[in-house]
Amino acid sequence: MNGHTEKTAPAREIYSLNNVSHGFGKGKDELQVLSDVDLSLHEGEIVGMLGRSGSGKSTLLRIIAGLIQASSGEVRYNGSLLSGPAEGVAMVFQTFALFPWLTVLENVEAGLQALQVEPKASRKRALEAIDLIGLDGFENAYPRELSGGMRQRVGFARALVVNPTLLLMDEPFSALDVLTAETLRTDLLDLWSGGQLPIQSILIVTHNIEEAVLMCDRILVLSSNPGRVVAQITVPFAQPRNRLDPAFRRMVDDIYALMTDRRSAEPGSGKAELQVGSPLPEVSTNLMAGLIGALAVEPYHGQAGLSSVAERLLLEVDDLFPVTEILEHLGFVELKGADIHLTEAGRLFADYGTQERKTLFAEHLIRYVPLAARIRGVLQERRGHWAPRVRFEQELEDSLNDSAVEETLESVISWGRYAEIFSYDDNSETFSLEDVEGSL
Repeated sequence: MNGHTEKTAPAREIYSLNNVSHGFGKGKDELQVLSDVDLSLHEGEIVGMLGRSGSGKSTLLRIIAGLIQASSGEVRYNGSLLSGPAEGVAMVFQTFALFPWLTVLENVEAGLQALQVEPKASRKRALEAIDLIGLDGFENAYPRELSGGMRQRVGFARALVVNPTLLLMDEPFSALDVLTAETLRTDLLDLWSGGQLPIQSILIVTHNIEEAVLMCDRILVLSSNPGRVVAQITVPFAQPRNRLDPAFRRMVDDIYALMTDRRSAEPGSGKAELQVGSPLPEVSTNLMAGLIGALAVEPYHGQAGLSSVAERLLLEVDDLFPVTEILEHLGFVELKGADIHLTEAGRLFADYGTQERKTLFAEHLIRYVPLAARIRGVLQERRGHWAPRVRFEQELEDSLNDSAVEETLESVISWGRYAEIFSYDDNSETFSLEDVEGSL
């Protein structure tokens, strides 16, 4: 019924999704979030789900919980088709989601009250869950009096008190500091391996590849836009696991390499050249410069493993991959499997002073990001050297949805301002070449 450290014969299937797809909106405005997703969850295993923004992880969790219905496909829970909220499925959220006006005890009891559990039994079960999760003595404290780690423990207790069959965890450690997150992971794994948790299976969504290898028996890797399962990885290591074990490090690196593969990247990412209508992630020039600077000095001297960079700079997948891929587009780095290398231009950028960096960045921005070149070209051709934002919004709408148009324009505005290839007035929502003509 509980966690296991040894591999056994295939266990009972608790959950399955077959050819599940889901979209939001209708007609040409429909955003396809998931496409033909197949997955299964079995008794006695922890399954991890890795994927970048746009992979539909949160939507998939809500379909599994029965909170939303898939547009198509089949969802089965304990062998039966699921058509509404799944009884026996609990969720732990990234943001704790506690009621601030209730005490720890009252927060934990809230789920039992919804199930109409008799008050005396409810109190007993809540106190047992609080004790199990390490909060004994804090029953009458309010969330504002607790640290982030303690608040997340309340979230765990509230989920466990209903004795769920399946526990869903949506990035449960990402809002915590490194040491607190590590303590909670260890405690959870100890309880699971010791058979103390009243659950049969765990599905955890995470952006942290090392966390997935540390905790999970299987890892599902999702692509983006739309999300689909592109890899399923069995983790063979017994618990407790040693992060420094060479085999552990190799698996982490292999997953980094897989997730930089074009199958799991967003359309338009990677080594393929950008087009005017390619989506651009919001990556600050400060982050770009910081990563180039970190790669240029000890201990890397121009090349590094992505897992090492992530650990050293405290970057998770959704932070690391967008900045590395944009830097690759701009010609400042090369991505080779799980490794990143500074190009000659990247080394020059690291050595240059502020103005020289801006000039080099401007040259690469115009050469490798067609939207930036298009905006500057339009401004140069138009009388008065200005253009309204809507002019470029309309052009992007042919290939991007509204949110992607917004994110893409905000990105190119930020990069163009830094490079001084054009200026942008937020109040009038206009681009111009005012005060930038001498930049190139």
